[in-house]
Amino acid sequence: MDDDDTDNHPPARDHAVVLGAGLAGMLAARVLADRFARVTLVERDELPEDGPAFRPGVPQSRHVHVLWSRGVELIEELLPGVTDRLLGGGASLLESPGDFLWLSPADWFRPVPGTEVLLADRELIDWTVRREVLRHDRIRLRAGSRATGLVGSADGRSVTGVEFRHGEPLAAGFVVDATGRTSKAPAWLAARGFPAAEVTRYDSGLAYSSRYFEIPPDPARRWHGMYVQGRPDSPRGAVLVPLDRTRWLVTLIGNGEHAPPTGDEEFLGFTRSLRSPALYEALREAKPLSAATGFRATANEWLHYERLDRWPAGFVVLGDAACRFNPVYGHGMTVAALAADALRREIRGLDSGSVPGAARRIQRRTVAAARTAWQIATSEDMRYPGTQGPPPDRATRILQRYMSRVMVGANRDPAVSGRFFGVLSLSTPPSALLGPATVIRVLSGWRLPSAPETTPYPPHHRPADPSPDP
Repeated sequence: MDDDDTDNHPPARDHAVVLGAGLAGMLAARVLADRFARVTLVERDELPEDGPAFRPGVPQSRHVHVLWSRGVELIEELLPGVTDRLLGGGASLLESPGDFLWLSPADWFRPVPGTEVLLADRELIDWTVRREVLRHDRIRLRAGSRATGLVGSADGRSVTGVEFRHGEPLAAGFVVDATGRTSKAPAWLAARGFPAAEVTRYDSGLAYSSRYFEIPPDPARRWHGMYVQGRPDSPRGAVLVPLDRTRWLVTLIGNGEHAPPTGDEEFLGFTRSLRSPALYEALREAKPLSAATGFRATANEWLHYERLDRWPAGFVVLGDAACRFNPVYGHGMTVAALAADALRREIRGLDSGSVPGAARRIQRRTVAAARTAWQIATSEDMRYPGTQGPPPDRATRILQRYMSRVMVGANRDPAVSGRFFGVLSLSTPPSALLGPATVIRVLSGWRLPSAPETTPYPPHHRPADPSPDP
């Protein structure tokens, strides 16, 4: 495919380039296609065409992924019908926590109001979304290509395209970097004379180990998924979700020295050390379908491009390339959808020639979409003594104590639970938990016990002959 400007293409100023064909990049390309006559989606990996498949650029895809209700809504707005296509491919829409056995840091969730979550292989989500995005006649894919730098105007104030290996340029009026944690934007901006962005980083040392299992038949099973959360005094957890109605994907979670094993023999043994034996009981008769796979790139990092005094016209850094957070809270894909929605709102009243000049404002508004997810991830990670990063200030410590009591209330109280899951799903601002009625209800009705104790099984799941909790 020829991506150069010729008589068959609109001029470069009406051409947008998006680097990275992950979820953030694909959704950004779809948004930009409403304003630019041509959008080129550039991806370094060769992408599978025949169906969902693993690719090196998304190494986290073999671990559990959650798309919260707000993310489902926004992606459906951009790509009508995509939810049904995902469900047809084997994805599930479940009620959280109602369809789960969910052991929070406080206790098991009772049947309380929650929110919908979409569960699927990350490979299925990416492949399905990519097919829908590429149906748009203004979007073209350039796979197997790696951008090596930015092309700029003579005065250095604008980005006017990207450069590939051997100096091959691709002219554009607007460039989006959505290449995730591997983004080279800091080096590219430095090469064009822009100052380095401040970086805020918190790393709790969280590690994953995941494995696929065949779902064993059990007519008495009344749940679809399971989540055993860790907490500072017991920093081991796990999550189990259904995939395509025949497989479970199980991700073990641990911090620091409690990192889960990647050896097949030790995988099941780790589940015996959790706060409840429920997951071990579910897996001990299940047939493994894969080896265990590890993942450790889980640090929270915010590159504060939005604070820079100087920013080039025609360039925006989007998604994980600007702000990434601990994936254990399941917010990455939903934040990608929120960032695309922010981009859509910022360019809605602009023509393609005006979008490059709005880049600085767009940078600020799109990264703001990550703020709530960042607050959730970092404030929770700061509870763990081994977390590397700035220590919590007094306001954060007060909020942590309050949120611990919110969690206790959310386990049982429908009024608190509805607001809690609204915030967790990124559908509701955190201020919903700070309203007077909620604060009074939380502080007067739900108190943390001095030494939390958890029953091995929730009241709505009592196996006939459970193994003793080791």
